[in-house]
Amino acid sequence: MHTPLGRTSTEDIRRQLSERIISGALPPDAVLDETQLAAEFSVSRTPVREALKLLAASGLVRQKPHGRTRVARPDAADLRGMFELMGHLEALSAELSARRMSAAARNRLDALHQDMAVMVCEGDVQAYIRANEAFHEAIYAGAQNAYLEEVTKSTRQRLQPFRRAQFSGLNRLARSHAEHGHIVEAILRGEAEEAGRRMADHILIVEDAWNEFAGG
Repeated sequence: MHTPLGRTSTEDIRRQLSERIISGALPPDAVLDETQLAAEFSVSRTPVREALKLLAASGLVRQKPHGRTRVARPDAADLRGMFELMGHLEALSAELSARRMSAAARNRLDALHQDMAVMVCEGDVQAYIRANEAFHEAIYAGAQNAYLEEVTKSTRQRLQPFRRAQFSGLNRLARSHAEHGHIVEAILRGEAEEAGRRMADHILIVEDAWNEFAGG
């Protein structure tokens, strides 16, 4: 049983529930009761309801009109399709960033990558996860294509629970940082095709890490 927590945001609730589902603490077909969750997180039912909608968009839960919300195993075919699209979107973002990212933005990306090296050395998984999101979002912004950024972020949100699961793997933090290094180098040198290829490879490895974690 989970002890009550302090007042929590919709995103915090979504993240904590997704981690429980991915870890197996909440098994398939487990019922997620809004009233019980609201009491646990010390919030009204509204942020719980919104968090469950986000989880449903990621395929982690299934909702029926006027029915209970239950934990669902992700459909393998749908998940493959989302990862495939994510790979193309992120690769395009990296390519365009190599062409369009400003000098100041390139310096910030490089500095963030260097900061993440410290997190890897310290084994600070949670800090790395937060920095990882900032890293990818910096590349989306660097592409200077607002619509591409919007679509990529939306797809990333649906995949976020599965992307985060990769960091449960042995030495995944160090490998992820090394993959980022190749992407950063290509962007800093303005090598668009190389940046796109490195990013596509990175997303493929993330998908493989999820499949290994999930036993698929």
